[in-house]
Amino acid sequence: MNFTSEIRRELLRTPPGPSCCQAALLAGFLRTSGTDTGERVFFTCEEEEVAEYMLSVIEERLHIVMTLTEAIRDPINKRPRLTFSHAGGAWREIAELSCASLPDHCARAFLKGAFLGSGSCTLPRGGNATGYHLEVVFRGEEDAAGFVELLDGLQLLGSVAKRGEKRIVYCKSREGIGDYLSVLRAEGALRKLEAISAAREERNNENRVTNCMAGNFDKAAIASAHQVVTISAMRDAGKLFALPEPLKEAALARLEHPELSLAELAETLKISKSCLNHRLRRLMALGGKG
Repeated sequence: MNFTSEIRRELLRTPPGPSCCQAALLAGFLRTSGTDTGERVFFTCEEEEVAEYMLSVIEERLHIVMTLTEAIRDPINKRPRLTFSHAGGAWREIAELSCASLPDHCARAFLKGAFLGSGSCTLPRGGNATGYHLEVVFRGEEDAAGFVELLDGLQLLGSVAKRGEKRIVYCKSREGIGDYLSVLRAEGALRKLEAISAAREERNNENRVTNCMAGNFDKAAIASAHQVVTISAMRDAGKLFALPEPLKEAALARLEHPELSLAELAETLKISKSCLNHRLRRLMALGGKG
């Protein structure tokens, strides 16, 4: 089951609420999965559970029974597409409801209806750099703009994009999606989002540490190579054995162990890392490289 279906299943387990919230729920659903021709209202569902839930709300709130007018299998996603219709008169109140002026409890119901109608949400997979995406599809610009205003009233973020003749209200922020699920009271989905986000952050931290260590190793390897070249030149010029004993000892140790880090080489010589670093810097200066 994908994450969108998980959210929908959780929303379907919550009751539709009082009459005012039922109207808002149906309005959100109609504007995302329905069509109002004036004479008839049509809506289409790809999940039987969603259809059953909405039909029960319609019967309770509008006291009507929708007619199944078409049942086909979508050739792209292989899901059933169920289309229902009814004479439009009973839907006038729902069709004319303004989502921008709803109280919070009805705004949440509208949000729920909109997501059940055309919402989807995806989470990152594997090591992808991006992947958080929530969207709700609307028939036109006016409905999408009203939905963004409703989101703003609930302190949620939403941007609008055009996709063909439709408008998409979307959010690509993990925090924004978390807020959306919290408002919908989809607690199970919210916990999954947080768990995936925490695991992703842990992997990112591990990668940052690994990259940092790799970067430091590269720098250390380059520094060691410079030291070996300088000390070898001093040896070939006969200058090495004229050095003070501590510097000569450090120089010979570096020539013998070019692969060791500064800390490892210092441990070999039984001196501190800072002491060895000072001696190597002195050698580089004497060799004309510092």
